[in-house]
Amino acid sequence: MELRIREGRAVLAGPGGESAREVDPHSLAIGSDLAQALHEWARVASAVSTTAHPGDTGAEAASVVSQRGRQLAQRLAAAMGTSVRFVDPVSGDGVVVDPPAPAPRSELARRLFGTPDPAGEPTPWLTGLTVSAFVAAVVVVAMLALANTLARETNGWLALIASAVVTGGITPSLWLARRVPIVRWASFGAAAGIVIAWIGVLIVVF
Repeated sequence: MELRIREGRAVLAGPGGESAREVDPHSLAIGSDLAQALHEWARVASAVSTTAHPGDTGAEAASVVSQRGRQLAQRLAAAMGTSVRFVDPVSGDGVVVDPPAPAPRSELARRLFGTPDPAGEPTPWLTGLTVSAFVAAVVVVAMLALANTLARETNGWLALIASAVVTGGITPSLWLARRVPIVRWASFGAAAGIVIAWIGVLIVVF
């Protein structure tokens, strides 16, 4: 696809400019901030391309517009995960911008933790691990309270069976939630909490 300007708006078109459609975050897999930046660039580029002449300040502005267009084309290619042909609104030259190569990731990691975060969005390690630690603590306290109560009021085997039922019931949900960008942190914490809690359950029962 080609990134072009048409009537002061940024559009994506097929080879040769046919089937052009306006950049819209509702119909394309891009954010509203990127769409707004593309349209702002298109308005400025339309104004500059009509006034730029070699050797004056207009030519310098045209150079800035071209550079900004290439940067936005790189962001667009990264967001959509496909190559974008950038057509310079001033010179008319075209250059193909490829999306960045994904970071190497083992097949085991992909299966366990799902796909990487979307391009341009850093992994929130501090916030995510804080949520995971909080959820893990809640799960440990809950499971140990259940096991301790059942072991004290009934017998240890019933506490062991109840803990196994809870673990078996929640495991499928945790396995599915591991791929959801935000919920996965709670899933990781709950899984760690169950593993830690089982150590306490075995101590309480035996």
